[in-house]
Amino acid sequence: MSHPYKIAVLVYAFNDAGKTLLLKRAKAPNLGRYSPIGGKLEQAIGESPYACALRETQEEIGLELGLDDIRLLGIVSERGYENEAHWLMFCFEVVKPINFAAREIPEGSLEWVDPIIVPGLNIPKTDKEVIWPLVMQYSQMLHKGRRKNDPVGGTFFSVHIDCTDHEKFVVTQEHPLKKLEASSQ
Repeated sequence: MSHPYKIAVLVYAFNDAGKTLLLKRAKAPNLGRYSPIGGKLEQAIGESPYACALRETQEEIGLELGLDDIRLLGIVSERGYENEAHWLMFCFEVVKPINFAAREIPEGSLEWVDPIIVPGLNIPKTDKEVIWPLVMQYSQMLHKGRRKNDPVGGTFFSVHIDCTDHEKFVVTQEHPLKKLEASSQ
């Protein structure tokens, strides 16, 4: 299967009330679906995933953040997503609450959503079944302090989702070997 490889960032942000910021997309990909803010890396200029996350946050919500304000939450690769492309996505989390009123932007409608109801929203199937549960598990904003004591997961997730079978997808999650060995003793 020959498809282009697209490289993007997703930025998960939370407010003081513990709600997560989602964009109801008015444009492809995922038109009409909810997703975190983010966008594609500017590969022609060699943009890094961190620089892209900061740029997209500033462009989409007008918030200027520094490197200390975000952390890598996870890495997701999707093979044959919707039979259109392969995706490599760097998932970031804003490490401090951000607060502003929901509003319309050119990409769609920004909304603050209770994390518990996210799986019931119109989100991509891979987000619903794989990515969002991992975000819920690994988010330091949702579980302040808990991640430091987790014996298996470490501080971020890495997952590959093979979407080439339209009836089901195959998920491979990777863990650091040392952490797994330490937890089994």
